[in-house]
Amino acid sequence: MTDSVGFTGLAEQLDRLSQRLAWLTDRAAAGLLLLLVLDVWLGVVARYLVPLPLTFTEELARYLMIWVALLAVSSCISRREHIGVQVLFERLPPGARRVLLGLLDALGIAFFAFLTLYGIGMVERGAKTFTMIYGASKALPFAALPVGAALATVQLLLVALRDQARLSRQPNQMVFP
Repeated sequence: MTDSVGFTGLAEQLDRLSQRLAWLTDRAAAGLLLLLVLDVWLGVVARYLVPLPLTFTEELARYLMIWVALLAVSSCISRREHIGVQVLFERLPPGARRVLLGLLDALGIAFFAFLTLYGIGMVERGAKTFTMIYGASKALPFAALPVGAALATVQLLLVALRDQARLSRQPNQMVFP
């Protein structure tokens, strides 16, 4: 009885930590999305309504969109909202579902950890190249990859541990990868 209560408490703590990280990430992504919308509107106004030579809006929009998309990955992971094929998963017995879920989560963690490490090298190389319009280093736009992947790694680790703890208490519960 103590072990199952301990797992339940662990699952709740991991869930709270995951939700807090998702809340912060959601706010950052929403702020960047607001900047993206304002930037696109500025570009439309500058191009079609008031003839202003604002050439930076398209490049900025591209970089903001990449940041928003990569931040959203970890938020979706926290709620397990990514697209998945569940036909086979639903038909498996609870023990096999738990093992498959663990394997898929481990594969995802390894993938995002690899992307984090690869992205760090990409940022280092990007620091030596410059954007066409701004003439600024590409390190900040390229940093979206390792930051997004690191957040996804942490979030998937939290969610995987949370769900394994829940499944140890309630093996018949359905948790989809």
